[in-house]
Amino acid sequence: MKITSTSCICPVLVCLCFVQRCYGTAHHSSIKVTRNQTKHIEGETEVHHRPKRGWVWNQFFVLEEHMGPDPQYVGKLHSNSDKGDGSVKYILTGEGAGTIFIIDDTTGDIHSTKSLDREQKTHYVLHAQAIDRRTNKPLEPESEFIIKVQDINDNAPKFTDGPYIVTVPEMSDMGTSVLQVTATDADDPTYGNSARVVYSILQGQPYFSVDPKTGVIRTALHNMDREAREHYSVVIQAKDMAGQVGGLSGSTTVNITLTDVNDNPPRFPQKHYQLYVPESAQVGSAVGKIKANDADTGSNADMTYSIINGDGIGIFSISTDKETREGILSLKKPLNYEKKKSYTLTIEGANTHLDFRFSHLGPFKDATMLKIIVGDVDEPPLFSMPSYVMEVYENAKIGTVVGTVLAQDPDSANSLVRYFIDHSGEDDRVFNIDANSGTIRTTKVLDREETPWYNITVAASETDNPGLLSHVTVGIRVLDVNDNPPELAREYDIVVCENSKPGQVIHTISATDKDDFANGPRFNFFLDERLSINPNFTLKDNEAAVPSPSGFVHAREMGACGPAMRKRSCPRLA
Repeated sequence: MKITSTSCICPVLVCLCFVQRCYGTAHHSSIKVTRNQTKHIEGETEVHHRPKRGWVWNQFFVLEEHMGPDPQYVGKLHSNSDKGDGSVKYILTGEGAGTIFIIDDTTGDIHSTKSLDREQKTHYVLHAQAIDRRTNKPLEPESEFIIKVQDINDNAPKFTDGPYIVTVPEMSDMGTSVLQVTATDADDPTYGNSARVVYSILQGQPYFSVDPKTGVIRTALHNMDREAREHYSVVIQAKDMAGQVGGLSGSTTVNITLTDVNDNPPRFPQKHYQLYVPESAQVGSAVGKIKANDADTGSNADMTYSIINGDGIGIFSISTDKETREGILSLKKPLNYEKKKSYTLTIEGANTHLDFRFSHLGPFKDATMLKIIVGDVDEPPLFSMPSYVMEVYENAKIGTVVGTVLAQDPDSANSLVRYFIDHSGEDDRVFNIDANSGTIRTTKVLDREETPWYNITVAASETDNPGLLSHVTVGIRVLDVNDNPPELAREYDIVVCENSKPGQVIHTISATDKDDFANGPRFNFFLDERLSINPNFTLKDNEAAVPSPSGFVHAREMGACGPAMRKRSCPRLA
């Protein structure tokens, strides 16, 4: 059935907005749609529908960042009841209505009055209504529609995390991954190539490369040597529009540092060294330093030193200073210029932390020759013995020779030596010494019973350098002569009983001698004939070898008392 012009037709509001997405150019065309008839632009076709009320919408688009002098045309609202006589009024409400978006209430044309930014707001939700201008009654029910902000390429890619600081080991294989950088683009990734980013390297070739799609930075050369160059500044660019001409770009800097590996052996700067060491150097003291250079850093440059050959192995030792990486040469035994004037050592420096990946660059050690010159030092005189013991008899005459000390200049000059006794600890100057010969003599008569032993200190100095002194201890033993008579050990007061038998020992008398044992006991005991002798008693010498020489007193007659006896309970021998 064909619908005539007199048929009843419900008006339909049609949103007209066709946008051709081609580099931001929009083309708008008008289409009228009735409830039961659709008219196409290219020819007409009658289509009969079941009556249906409602809005029929196409989506609206508006270009962002519009900078033209006139408001930007968005689209058109149209009702088929609109005969063009101005009786239909179009009303627009919702987000941005009246401020951003305005509508011609007669024609239904919608315009955007402001420049929009899709990155701030991607779309706007609005409501459309068509009313009868005379009666203010709605011709169409209110309906919701969306105006979408169409993206343009107005945002350059950005590296949010740059600049970057990263390390990679030196000598890495070509293609070793260093870092992945990522740039973001605020444009719409679903529309065109505005947010399609391609990476390229602006600075840092030929050492590094970047994957254009992933942003992975890799080494581009074999065996990059930190010792030749340690730091690199690489500039990476991210460009949208898939890298095409006209695309926007952003860049970032990647600071790359090559970290060290042990790829350099230690090396002594010279193959021959010479060191002067005075013969007066103290045992255990450090006498010199030596150092091998290593181009590596940190633990890769750690090394130890050792003496591997030479005639001074037993005289010198070497240790390693871990802070300075120097070899410290120390003295193990005393030096003597007069006996040996030089030594030769072969010293080796070797890395302690080896990386077997680079063993083909070795060996990771080096050796050098060190000649040590012993310096002659003016030394003090040297005594022939570390100490002396001498003997002299007591009662010897003043000036008696006790003994002689001998000291010589150990240096090749062989200077004359002078002697003297250090009297700082002696109150009495009992001895003196000949300054030239070193002969010691007595200055007093000695008494062994008073002082049997003397300790003196003799000093020797060179005539050419009196300030250089050496000292030696001299012990002098005083020998005994028989110059003391024996003495009774004490005074005796003997008591004897009247009933003592003849021949009975009534007491033992002992004697002492201040002289030495050789000049003391044995003693002979006898009664002094110059005094009157009591015939009742006898004294007999005890010839036995006893510690205390003694004599025995015997009773001669039983019960007899001499005239010298005094009466007590028992008489005493007086």
